Amino acid sequence: MLKTSNMQDSMVSNRFIIGIVAFGVSFGLTLVFTWWNFNTALATGIVTILATYTATFIVDKKAERKRRNYELQVVDSYYKRIQELESVQHGITLEVNQLETTRRALHQESSQLQHQVGDRRNQRDSLNRELSTFALQKRHLESEVINLRDELKTLEKSKQETENSLANITAEKRRLELNCNVSKSEITQLHAKIGELLQQREELDSNLILLDRLKPQLEERLYELRVQVEELESEQKKQQELFSSRDKKIDRLKADIKLLKNQKAEEKKQLEQLQGQTSLLQEERDVLQNQVLELLQQLEGLNPEVPIAQVETDEETEEFPFADLIESISIEPAQTAETKLDELPQEWQDLQQSLLEHEIKVLKAILEQVKVNPTIKKIAEENISMPNLLIDSINERAQDAIGELIIATSDDIPEVYEEYKENIQKIITMSEAVESK
Repeated sequence: MLKTSNMQDSMVSNRFIIGIVAFGVSFGLTLVFTWWNFNTALATGIVTILATYTATFIVDKKAERKRRNYELQVVDSYYKRIQELESVQHGITLEVNQLETTRRALHQESSQLQHQVGDRRNQRDSLNRELSTFALQKRHLESEVINLRDELKTLEKSKQETENSLANITAEKRRLELNCNVSKSEITQLHAKIGELLQQREELDSNLILLDRLKPQLEERLYELRVQVEELESEQKKQQELFSSRDKKIDRLKADIKLLKNQKAEEKKQLEQLQGQTSLLQEERDVLQNQVLELLQQLEGLNPEVPIAQVETDEETEEFPFADLIESISIEPAQTAETKLDELPQEWQDLQQSLLEHEIKVLKAILEQVKVNPTIKKIAEENISMPNLLIDSINERAQDAIGELIIATSDDIPEVYEEYKENIQKIITMSEAVESK
């Protein structure tokens, strides 16, 4: 790849140089022969460049074909070389196999020679006895013994190598035995875990069967819960509507309270006016009494037959209507619900304004302690709520207004704390007075 890229780069550079040279030569010659006509010289130079490039292109194509043919020949020679090398490799493998067979045969021969060495030693003893007769054979045998000793040395070396390999094999065998024992222990542990998993599976199967049995009951319960949720949502909507109506009622009650306060102020003004009128009337009465006394004295002087006691009784009868009028004017307005409202502290007034009508009824039932739970239950059903929620709502309002809880819910029957009974009684009486109005 690098050679081809380098060749292509060199070819491109050569083409560029050839084009420049051709253009320069043609342009110069044409410019000289045409008496310095630049346009014709430029056109001739361009035509020359095109001609040279086409010629070089054709030449390159031919060269490329030759190069491809040469490369194909080289590839074919490489293929032939590879086939020859494969045949050589096959021959080498055959020779290696033959050498292996010869090595095995030599090994067998060496074992046989070991046996022969033992026999030769015995023969050597006998040959020592027969040295005189077999001298020539001794020399020949000595040379053979030397050769055999060399073979024995090689055999001993091979024996040591085999012993070392056997030692390595035994060590590997021991290591494999240890690994085998470890794997056996792991297999036993896995068998125990598999048994435990099978037991868990049986338990899960039994649980699934129980769940399948309980599924219809759970579905029925789910349906009931959904129905209850829908009912609770409808009740929540109703409660929201009730809360909105309650807020409207609270706004109305606040407006009524403002009107009552205004009426109270007007009544106070009227009371002051009446008290002023009564004081004037009392002064006039005193003046009239003085005048009556003077007239009586004059009458006694004129008519002594009229008794003074009778006149006094008449005066007393005339005095009674004034006293009744004063008492009716001065006492009755003081007994209104607004004056009772002024007797309560401000936080209790805020509590009285925040309480709803049915919550005041609940407070009344708890304060009277007569059929408390049935009464509260009836009030809760009428207002689409529950007794505990009503009591908690009252305690929350009291916590917000006075900072304390007013109803004790620890026992079965709720009770009002002793220190708050008087104020709660006042709140109940005031609410009843407002309702009666």
